[in-house]
Amino acid sequence: MATARTEKQIRADAGRLADIFTAIQRSFILQLSKELSRGHVSFPQYCLLGFLAQQPHLTMSEIAHRMGHTTAAATGLVDRLEKLGHARRAHARDDRRKIQVQITESGLTLVTEVRDDMVTNLIRFMGYLEPGEQKTWVQIYEKLIHHCPSKCLDT
Repeated sequence: MATARTEKQIRADAGRLADIFTAIQRSFILQLSKELSRGHVSFPQYCLLGFLAQQPHLTMSEIAHRMGHTTAAATGLVDRLEKLGHARRAHARDDRRKIQVQITESGLTLVTEVRDDMVTNLIRFMGYLEPGEQKTWVQIYEKLIHHCPSKCLDT
């Protein structure tokens, strides 16, 4: 029979997880940054491209909400992506005052290439785990993703 864990034990484990998450995130972001530098795209710009890859278009206010930025900051991100040829703006058919942002082919290509690189890195990490541990890792993350704020979900 499992015994209840004390708050001190839970806090200690949470602290250890915080250290582990930080180290793993740092590793992935450093690798991701190398891949993103090929396309001269920042991490926030890549995140925006990821959102755009999942939708036919997003308005500037939707982008600001998803990114957790002001509309002005979102406009700056879109400006840079547009200059790089990874996104384009268009007027909404039903309201020409509304601007919609779409990803371009080059933006889709960049998102696909970076995602493929991430998959390769995850396969390397999974190689350190037993098959059962690999499955458990995925199951745990599947369970946790449902508790993320809705704006972080682009799946």
